Amino acid sequence: MSELHEVAGGLQPFFRSRWVPPPAHVRELEVDAGLPAGFRAAGVAAGIKHSGNPDVGLLVCESEGPASAARFTASGTAAAPVLLSLERCRLGALRAVLANSGCANAATGARGLEDAAKTQGAAALAAGVEPSEVALASTGSISHHLPVEAVIKGILEARARLSRDGDGDFQRAIETTDAFEKRASLEVQLTSGPVRLSAQCKGAGMISPRFATMLCFVETDAQLAAETADLLLGVCVKRSFERASVDGQLSTNDTAILMCSGASGVSIAPESEDELRFGEALDALLRQLAIMVVADGEGAGRIARVIVRGGRAQSVEAVARAVANSPLVKAALHGGDPNWGRIVQSAGAALPGTAPLAVDVAIDGIPVCAGGAAIRYDEAALAQAVQGAEVEYEVGLPGDGAETEVFFSDLSHEYVTVNAEYTT
Repeated sequence: MSELHEVAGGLQPFFRSRWVPPPAHVRELEVDAGLPAGFRAAGVAAGIKHSGNPDVGLLVCESEGPASAARFTASGTAAAPVLLSLERCRLGALRAVLANSGCANAATGARGLEDAAKTQGAAALAAGVEPSEVALASTGSISHHLPVEAVIKGILEARARLSRDGDGDFQRAIETTDAFEKRASLEVQLTSGPVRLSAQCKGAGMISPRFATMLCFVETDAQLAAETADLLLGVCVKRSFERASVDGQLSTNDTAILMCSGASGVSIAPESEDELRFGEALDALLRQLAIMVVADGEGAGRIARVIVRGGRAQSVEAVARAVANSPLVKAALHGGDPNWGRIVQSAGAALPGTAPLAVDVAIDGIPVCAGGAAIRYDEAALAQAVQGAEVEYEVGLPGDGAETEVFFSDLSHEYVTVNAEYTT
Protein backbone atom coordinates (compact mmCIF):
# COMPACT_ATOMS: atom_id res chain seq x y z
CA MET A 1 0.00 0.00 0.00
CA SER A 2 1.43 3.40 -0.97
CA GLU A 3 0.46 6.68 0.63
CA LEU A 4 0.72 9.88 -1.39
CA HIS A 5 3.35 12.53 -0.69
CA GLU A 6 3.21 16.19 -1.64
CA VAL A 7 6.10 16.92 -4.00
CA ALA A 8 6.85 19.20 -6.90
CA GLY A 9 4.40 18.28 -9.63
CA GLY A 10 1.69 16.95 -7.33
CA LEU A 11 0.96 13.96 -5.09
CA GLN A 12 3.08 10.86 -5.62
CA PRO A 13 3.95 7.75 -3.60
CA PHE A 14 7.37 7.72 -1.95
CA PHE A 15 8.57 4.77 -4.05
CA ARG A 16 7.94 6.38 -7.41
CA SER A 17 11.07 5.60 -9.42
CA ARG A 18 11.02 2.59 -11.74
CA TRP A 19 14.54 1.88 -10.54
CA VAL A 20 13.51 1.22 -6.90
CA PRO A 21 10.69 -1.31 -6.56
CA PRO A 22 9.57 -1.45 -2.91
CA PRO A 23 10.14 -4.78 -1.15
CA ALA A 24 6.97 -6.79 -0.59
CA HIS A 25 7.39 -6.64 3.20
CA VAL A 26 7.56 -2.81 3.26
CA ARG A 27 4.48 -0.62 3.57
CA GLU A 28 4.50 3.12 3.04
CA LEU A 29 2.85 5.12 5.81
CA GLU A 30 1.56 8.65 5.61
CA VAL A 31 4.54 10.98 5.50
CA ASP A 32 3.25 12.68 8.68
CA ALA A 33 2.84 9.40 10.55
CA GLY A 34 5.43 10.58 13.07
CA LEU A 35 8.78 9.22 14.13
CA PRO A 36 9.33 5.63 15.28
CA ALA A 37 8.95 4.96 19.01
CA GLY A 38 11.79 6.38 21.08
CA PHE A 39 12.43 9.49 18.96
CA ARG A 40 11.47 13.14 19.17
CA ALA A 41 12.45 16.01 16.89
CA ALA A 42 11.91 19.71 16.28
CA GLY A 43 12.92 22.39 13.83
CA VAL A 44 12.89 26.14 14.44
CA ALA A 45 13.84 29.41 12.76
CA ALA A 46 16.83 30.80 14.67
CA GLY A 47 17.72 33.55 12.21
CA ILE A 48 20.63 31.90 10.39
CA LYS A 49 18.77 32.13 7.08
CA HIS A 50 17.70 35.55 5.85
CA SER A 51 14.49 33.95 4.56
CA GLY A 52 13.18 33.36 8.05
CA ASN A 53 12.66 29.66 7.33
CA PRO A 54 13.54 26.97 9.90
CA ASP A 55 17.30 26.54 10.18
CA VAL A 56 18.07 24.66 13.43
CA GLY A 57 16.92 21.07 13.95
CA LEU A 58 17.24 18.80 16.96
CA LEU A 59 16.68 15.03 16.84
CA VAL A 60 16.75 13.04 20.09
CA CYS A 61 16.65 9.32 20.82
CA GLU A 62 15.18 8.75 24.27
CA SER A 63 16.36 5.16 24.70
CA GLU A 64 19.11 4.50 27.20
CA GLY A 65 21.12 2.14 25.03
CA PRO A 66 20.60 3.01 21.38
CA ALA A 67 22.74 1.79 18.50
CA SER A 68 23.83 3.99 15.63
CA ALA A 69 26.09 4.28 12.62
CA ALA A 70 27.35 7.18 10.52
CA ARG A 71 29.07 7.96 7.25
CA PHE A 72 30.72 11.25 6.30
CA THR A 73 32.21 13.02 3.32
CA ALA A 74 35.53 11.90 1.86
CA SER A 75 36.46 15.52 1.10
CA GLY A 76 39.96 16.68 2.01
CA THR A 77 38.39 19.95 3.20
CA ALA A 78 35.73 18.42 5.47
CA ALA A 79 33.71 20.93 7.50
CA ALA A 80 34.08 21.48 11.24
CA PRO A 81 30.91 19.54 12.19
CA VAL A 82 32.18 16.51 10.28
CA LEU A 83 35.63 16.69 11.86
CA LEU A 84 34.23 17.17 15.36
CA SER A 85 31.75 14.31 14.97
CA LEU A 86 34.51 11.99 13.75
CA GLU A 87 36.93 12.98 16.50
CA ARG A 88 34.67 13.29 19.53
CA CYS A 89 31.50 11.27 18.99
CA ARG A 90 30.65 7.72 19.99
CA LEU A 91 29.33 6.99 16.51
CA GLY A 92 27.94 3.61 17.55
CA ALA A 93 25.87 5.04 20.41
CA LEU A 94 24.54 8.42 19.28
CA ARG A 95 21.51 9.77 21.13
CA ALA A 96 21.03 13.13 19.42
CA VAL A 97 21.71 15.08 16.24
CA LEU A 98 22.05 18.85 16.04
CA ALA A 99 21.63 20.08 12.47
CA ASN A 100 21.55 23.52 10.94
CA SER A 101 21.14 25.02 7.48
CA GLY A 102 22.25 28.39 6.17
CA CYS A 103 25.89 27.97 7.22
CA ALA A 104 28.16 25.02 6.43
CA ASN A 105 30.81 25.98 9.01
CA ALA A 106 33.39 24.84 6.46
CA ALA A 107 36.81 26.41 5.76
CA THR A 108 36.52 28.16 9.13
CA GLY A 109 39.68 26.86 10.79
CA ALA A 110 40.16 26.55 14.53
CA ARG A 111 37.30 28.92 15.21
CA GLY A 112 34.95 26.68 13.27
CA LEU A 113 35.87 23.72 15.49
CA GLU A 114 35.42 25.82 18.62
CA ASP A 115 32.03 27.05 17.43
CA ALA A 116 30.95 23.50 16.62
CA ALA A 117 32.04 22.31 20.07
CA LYS A 118 30.04 25.07 21.77
CA THR A 119 26.86 24.09 19.94
CA GLN A 120 27.50 20.40 20.59
CA GLY A 121 27.74 21.13 24.32
CA ALA A 122 24.56 23.20 24.27
CA ALA A 123 22.68 20.46 22.42
CA ALA A 124 23.91 17.85 24.90
CA LEU A 125 22.57 19.89 27.82
CA ALA A 126 19.25 20.39 26.03
CA ALA A 127 18.89 16.70 25.24
CA GLY A 128 20.19 15.49 28.60
CA VAL A 129 22.99 13.43 27.06
CA GLU A 130 26.77 13.52 26.86
CA PRO A 131 28.45 15.72 24.22
CA SER A 132 30.03 12.59 22.73
CA GLU A 133 26.50 11.32 22.04
CA VAL A 134 25.57 14.36 19.90
CA ALA A 135 26.44 14.31 16.20
CA LEU A 136 26.64 17.59 14.31
CA ALA A 137 25.53 18.36 10.76
CA SER A 138 25.59 21.67 8.93
CA THR A 139 24.76 22.77 5.40
CA GLY A 140 24.87 26.08 3.54
CA SER A 141 27.49 28.45 2.23
CA ILE A 142 31.16 27.61 2.78
CA SER A 143 33.53 30.07 4.56
CA HIS A 144 31.01 31.80 6.84
CA HIS A 145 31.44 31.48 10.60
CA LEU A 146 28.64 29.75 12.47
CA PRO A 147 26.40 32.24 14.36
CA VAL A 148 26.77 30.41 17.67
CA GLU A 149 24.38 32.58 19.68
CA ALA A 150 21.63 32.09 17.11
CA VAL A 151 22.19 28.32 17.07
CA ILE A 152 22.07 28.09 20.87
CA LYS A 153 18.89 30.15 20.89
CA GLY A 154 17.47 27.73 18.35
CA ILE A 155 18.52 24.73 20.46
CA LEU A 156 16.63 26.07 23.48
CA GLU A 157 13.54 26.74 21.42
CA ALA A 158 13.77 23.34 19.72
CA ARG A 159 14.06 21.56 23.08
CA ALA A 160 10.71 23.02 24.12
CA ARG A 161 9.11 21.82 20.90
CA LEU A 162 10.48 18.27 20.74
CA SER A 163 7.74 15.84 19.73
CA ARG A 164 7.29 12.54 17.99
CA ASP A 165 5.64 14.33 15.05
CA GLY A 166 8.33 17.00 14.83
CA ASP A 167 10.14 15.39 11.90
CA GLY A 168 8.40 17.67 9.39
CA ASP A 169 9.80 20.79 11.06
CA PHE A 170 13.18 19.05 11.42
CA GLN A 171 13.09 18.31 7.68
CA ARG A 172 12.46 21.95 6.84
CA ALA A 173 15.29 23.02 9.14
CA ILE A 174 17.89 21.11 7.11
CA GLU A 175 16.83 22.24 3.63
CA THR A 176 18.65 24.83 1.51
CA THR A 177 17.93 24.98 -2.23
CA ASP A 178 15.66 21.92 -2.06
CA ALA A 179 12.51 22.34 -4.16
CA PHE A 180 10.64 19.59 -2.30
CA GLU A 181 11.06 17.57 0.86
CA LYS A 182 12.72 14.18 0.92
CA ARG A 183 11.09 12.41 3.82
CA ALA A 184 9.60 8.98 4.37
CA SER A 185 7.84 6.84 6.95
CA LEU A 186 7.75 3.07 6.46
CA GLU A 187 6.57 -0.05 8.24
CA VAL A 188 8.75 -3.12 7.79
CA GLN A 189 7.30 -6.55 8.49
CA LEU A 190 9.94 -8.84 10.02
CA THR A 191 9.52 -12.45 11.09
CA SER A 192 9.71 -11.24 14.70
CA GLY A 193 7.15 -8.47 14.20
CA PRO A 194 6.74 -5.04 12.58
CA VAL A 195 9.24 -2.19 12.98
CA ARG A 196 9.26 1.39 11.77
CA LEU A 197 11.75 3.23 9.56
CA SER A 198 11.68 6.97 8.94
CA ALA A 199 14.09 9.34 7.22
CA GLN A 200 14.71 13.01 6.56
CA CYS A 201 17.07 13.97 3.76
CA LYS A 202 18.21 17.13 1.98
CA GLY A 203 20.28 17.75 -1.11
CA ALA A 204 19.96 19.38 -4.51
CA GLY A 205 23.39 20.66 -5.52
CA MET A 206 27.07 19.87 -4.89
CA ILE A 207 26.26 16.17 -5.25
CA SER A 208 28.97 13.75 -6.33
CA PRO A 209 29.13 9.97 -6.79
CA ARG A 210 31.82 9.87 -4.08
CA PHE A 211 29.13 10.31 -1.42
CA ALA A 212 26.64 12.63 -2.20
CA THR A 213 25.58 19.12 -0.24
CA MET A 214 23.68 16.10 1.36
CA LEU A 215 22.40 15.23 4.80
CA CYS A 216 20.34 12.15 5.66
CA PHE A 217 19.02 10.97 9.02
CA VAL A 218 17.32 7.60 9.46
CA GLU A 219 15.49 6.41 12.57
CA THR A 220 14.16 2.98 13.48
CA ASP A 221 12.56 1.44 16.57
CA ALA A 222 14.18 -1.92 15.74
CA GLN A 223 16.85 -3.24 18.09
CA LEU A 224 20.20 -3.70 16.36
CA ALA A 225 23.76 -4.10 17.54
CA ALA A 226 25.97 -1.15 16.62
CA GLU A 227 28.07 -3.45 14.43
CA THR A 228 24.97 -4.55 12.49
CA ALA A 229 23.79 -0.96 12.06
CA ASP A 230 27.23 0.05 10.78
CA LEU A 231 27.39 -2.85 8.32
CA LEU A 232 23.91 -2.17 6.91
CA LEU A 233 24.36 1.59 6.62
CA GLY A 234 27.73 1.17 4.92
CA VAL A 235 26.39 -1.26 2.32
CA CYS A 236 23.27 0.80 1.64
CA VAL A 237 25.13 4.11 1.33
CA LYS A 238 27.40 2.55 -1.27
CA ARG A 239 24.32 1.56 -3.30
CA SER A 240 22.51 4.87 -2.92
CA PHE A 241 24.18 8.17 -2.08
CA GLU A 242 27.52 7.04 -3.51
CA ARG A 243 25.67 6.37 -6.77
CA ALA A 244 24.14 9.88 -7.05
CA SER A 245 25.46 12.84 -9.02
CA VAL A 246 24.01 16.24 -9.77
CA ASP A 247 27.14 18.16 -10.70
CA GLY A 248 30.05 15.91 -9.76
CA GLN A 249 31.05 18.19 -6.90
CA LEU A 250 32.04 16.55 -3.61
CA SER A 251 30.58 18.37 -0.62
CA THR A 252 32.50 19.35 2.51
CA ASN A 253 29.56 18.36 4.75
CA ASP A 254 27.98 15.10 3.53
CA THR A 255 26.56 13.15 6.48
CA ALA A 256 24.34 10.07 6.80
CA ILE A 257 23.30 8.76 10.22
CA LEU A 258 21.24 5.73 11.25
CA MET A 259 19.86 5.66 14.81
CA CYS A 260 18.15 2.63 16.36
CA SER A 261 16.08 3.10 19.53
CA GLY A 262 15.09 -0.54 20.04
CA ALA A 263 11.78 0.70 21.47
CA SER A 264 9.71 -1.77 19.42
CA GLY A 265 11.22 -4.69 21.30
CA VAL A 266 11.89 -6.42 17.98
CA SER A 267 15.50 -7.55 17.91
CA ILE A 268 17.37 -8.13 14.65
CA ALA A 269 20.01 -10.80 15.01
CA PRO A 270 23.12 -10.72 12.81
CA GLU A 271 22.99 -12.93 9.70
CA SER A 272 19.29 -13.63 10.21
CA GLU A 273 16.27 -13.46 7.91
CA ASP A 274 15.22 -10.31 9.76
CA GLU A 275 18.59 -8.67 9.08
CA LEU A 276 18.10 -9.42 5.38
CA ARG A 277 14.56 -8.01 5.38
CA PHE A 278 15.55 -4.90 7.29
CA GLY A 279 18.56 -4.40 5.03
CA GLU A 280 16.35 -4.63 1.94
CA ALA A 281 14.02 -2.00 3.39
CA LEU A 282 16.89 0.34 4.30
CA ASP A 283 18.43 -0.16 0.88
CA ALA A 284 15.19 0.72 -0.93
CA LEU A 285 14.65 3.73 1.35
CA LEU A 286 18.10 5.21 0.73
CA ARG A 287 18.09 4.46 -3.01
CA GLN A 288 14.77 6.24 -3.45
CA LEU A 289 16.03 9.19 -1.39
CA ALA A 290 19.19 9.35 -3.52
CA ILE A 291 17.09 9.43 -6.69
CA MET A 292 14.95 12.18 -5.17
CA VAL A 293 18.12 14.19 -4.48
CA VAL A 294 19.10 13.76 -8.14
CA ALA A 295 15.59 14.66 -9.33
CA ASP A 296 15.78 17.81 -7.21
CA GLY A 297 19.14 18.71 -8.74
CA GLU A 298 19.13 22.48 -9.00
CA GLY A 299 17.09 23.24 -12.10
CA ALA A 300 16.75 19.58 -13.06
CA GLY A 301 14.03 18.50 -15.47
CA ARG A 302 15.05 14.90 -16.19
CA ILE A 303 17.14 12.26 -14.48
CA ALA A 304 19.02 9.27 -15.83
CA ARG A 305 20.73 6.10 -14.77
CA VAL A 306 23.86 4.91 -16.51
CA ILE A 307 24.75 1.24 -16.12
CA VAL A 308 28.22 0.15 -17.22
CA ARG A 309 29.15 -3.52 -17.55
CA GLY A 310 32.29 -5.45 -18.51
CA GLY A 311 35.99 -4.88 -18.09
CA ARG A 312 37.46 -4.21 -14.67
CA ALA A 313 35.78 -2.52 -11.69
CA GLN A 314 38.03 0.51 -12.06
CA SER A 315 37.14 0.86 -15.73
CA VAL A 316 33.37 0.62 -15.35
CA GLU A 317 33.44 3.11 -12.48
CA ALA A 318 35.51 5.58 -14.49
CA VAL A 319 33.15 5.35 -17.47
CA ALA A 320 29.99 5.63 -15.37
CA ARG A 321 31.26 8.78 -13.68
CA ALA A 322 32.47 10.24 -16.96
CA VAL A 323 29.03 9.82 -18.52
CA ALA A 324 27.12 11.02 -15.45
CA ASN A 325 29.27 14.13 -15.04
CA SER A 326 29.64 15.06 -18.70
CA PRO A 327 28.13 18.51 -19.35
CA LEU A 328 27.47 17.38 -22.93
CA VAL A 329 25.56 14.26 -21.90
CA LYS A 330 23.67 16.18 -19.22
CA ALA A 331 22.73 18.95 -21.67
CA ALA A 332 21.48 16.39 -24.18
CA LEU A 333 19.44 14.75 -21.42
CA HIS A 334 17.89 18.11 -20.57
CA GLY A 335 16.94 18.78 -24.18
CA GLY A 336 15.64 15.29 -24.88
CA ASP A 337 18.30 14.99 -27.57
CA PRO A 338 19.11 11.37 -28.57
CA ASN A 339 22.76 12.27 -29.23
CA TRP A 340 24.33 9.01 -28.06
CA GLY A 341 27.67 10.00 -29.58
CA ARG A 342 28.27 12.00 -26.41
CA ILE A 343 28.11 8.78 -24.39
CA VAL A 344 30.70 7.15 -26.62
CA GLN A 345 32.89 10.24 -26.34
CA SER A 346 32.67 10.18 -22.52
CA ALA A 347 33.57 6.50 -22.37
CA GLY A 348 36.60 7.05 -24.60
CA ALA A 349 37.75 10.02 -22.56
CA ALA A 350 37.57 7.95 -19.37
CA LEU A 351 39.64 5.12 -20.93
CA PRO A 352 42.15 6.76 -23.27
CA GLY A 353 44.28 4.54 -25.49
CA THR A 354 45.48 4.03 -29.03
CA ALA A 355 43.22 1.07 -29.93
CA PRO A 356 39.55 1.72 -30.72
CA LEU A 357 37.32 0.95 -27.73
CA ALA A 358 34.72 -1.66 -28.65
CA VAL A 359 31.92 -0.04 -26.69
CA ASP A 360 28.22 -0.97 -26.80
CA VAL A 361 25.50 1.59 -26.06
CA ALA A 362 21.76 1.22 -25.54
CA ILE A 363 19.23 3.87 -24.47
CA ASP A 364 16.12 2.66 -22.68
CA GLY A 365 16.66 -0.80 -24.12
CA ILE A 366 17.26 0.40 -27.70
CA PRO A 367 20.74 -0.67 -28.94
CA VAL A 368 22.40 2.16 -30.90
CA CYS A 369 26.08 1.19 -30.94
CA ALA A 370 27.84 -2.19 -30.99
CA GLY A 371 31.57 -2.79 -30.83
CA GLY A 372 32.22 0.93 -31.16
CA ALA A 373 30.22 1.32 -34.37
CA ALA A 374 26.74 2.68 -35.12
CA ILE A 375 24.02 0.13 -35.87
CA ARG A 376 20.53 0.49 -37.33
CA TYR A 377 17.80 1.38 -34.83
CA ASP A 378 14.32 2.87 -34.68
CA GLU A 379 15.04 6.60 -34.59
CA ALA A 380 11.43 7.52 -33.78
CA ALA A 381 11.36 5.13 -30.81
CA LEU A 382 14.66 6.51 -29.53
CA ALA A 383 13.47 10.11 -29.88
CA GLN A 384 10.40 9.23 -27.81
CA ALA A 385 12.39 7.35 -25.17
CA VAL A 386 14.62 10.32 -24.31
CA GLN A 387 11.56 12.50 -23.65
CA GLY A 388 10.73 10.56 -20.49
CA ALA A 389 11.26 11.81 -16.93
CA GLU A 390 13.68 8.92 -16.33
CA VAL A 391 16.09 7.81 -19.06
CA GLU A 392 18.36 4.78 -18.84
CA TYR A 393 21.74 4.47 -20.58
CA GLU A 394 23.55 1.12 -20.81
CA VAL A 395 27.22 0.95 -21.73
CA GLY A 396 29.06 -2.30 -22.43
CA LEU A 397 32.86 -2.54 -22.30
CA PRO A 398 35.04 -5.40 -23.53
CA GLY A 399 35.30 -8.22 -20.99
CA ASP A 400 32.93 -9.18 -18.21
CA GLY A 401 32.67 -9.49 -14.47
CA ALA A 402 32.23 -5.85 -13.41
CA GLU A 403 29.13 -3.66 -13.24
CA THR A 404 28.19 -0.32 -11.71
CA GLU A 405 25.56 2.40 -11.96
CA VAL A 406 25.22 6.13 -11.33
CA PHE A 407 22.02 8.17 -11.09
CA PHE A 408 22.38 11.71 -12.43
CA SER A 409 20.40 14.79 -13.39
CA ASP A 410 20.40 16.93 -16.49
CA LEU A 411 22.09 20.32 -16.90
CA SER A 412 19.68 23.21 -17.33
CA HIS A 413 19.76 26.99 -17.64
CA GLU A 414 18.25 27.13 -14.14
CA TYR A 415 21.25 25.30 -12.63
CA VAL A 416 23.51 28.12 -13.78
CA THR A 417 21.08 30.73 -12.47
CA VAL A 418 20.80 29.11 -9.03
CA ASN A 419 24.54 28.74 -8.58
CA ALA A 420 25.46 32.11 -10.09
CA GLU A 421 23.28 33.79 -7.46
CA TYR A 422 23.72 31.36 -4.53
CA THR A 423 25.26 33.83 -2.06
CA THR A 424 23.94 37.06 -3.55
